[in-house]
Amino acid sequence: MSEPAPTPAPAMVPAAAVRAQILATEHWSLLATRSMTWGEVMSRITIHLTVTSASLVVLALVAQASGFGKPFHVMAIGLASSSLILGTLTVARVHNASSDDAAMLLGMNRLRAAYLELDPGIERYLVTSANDDLTGLMRSYTMGWRRSVFSHVAASTSIFLAAVNSIVAGTLGALVADAVGGSTPVVALAGVLAGLAYLAVMLDWGRRTFAAVPWEPRFPSG
Repeated sequence: MSEPAPTPAPAMVPAAAVRAQILATEHWSLLATRSMTWGEVMSRITIHLTVTSASLVVLALVAQASGFGKPFHVMAIGLASSSLILGTLTVARVHNASSDDAAMLLGMNRLRAAYLELDPGIERYLVTSANDDLTGLMRSYTMGWRRSVFSHVAASTSIFLAAVNSIVAGTLGALVADAVGGSTPVVALAGVLAGLAYLAVMLDWGRRTFAAVPWEPRFPSG
């Protein structure tokens, strides 16, 4: 009885190809996580804005049915408080997602540095950065276009939500002042101060959250 033919040994894959495959797998994992994170965040923002808009419709119906008396004030304060709590929780999620997003983008920058080690000739084809520091982060965010940090921050989702919530906070402050019998100037001042105070707290919260991201650059710019 003849012995079976020996199984041929598998061909050895070049080490560079294995490294490229591992790096690409990690890159796509970060891309998928980033996409899922912002998909979930945008869903929560949509829910928050829908609830806030629905609250205005409810208040309009109550005002038509019973006027602007005590029932209206009670419901207005309750709905504004609920909307503000929901909005604050949404801002907290956006802050966390922004920190995670920055870390994932820096991670992808680091992976591009590894790609360049495998093939330095591809550097001129890359649009985003291969540096894992703040300069590289902003270059990847802006895709190389000239844009100030101020405009990037001012147009962010966090600032948008902070502005919406500040309007709600100002409205809530004015409603409370009116409910306790404040005069028109007092009501207006209470609304402005409440809105500005909330905005200041949210801006400082966002700054501290982003600054607390632990990251040690391995491939700094320059």
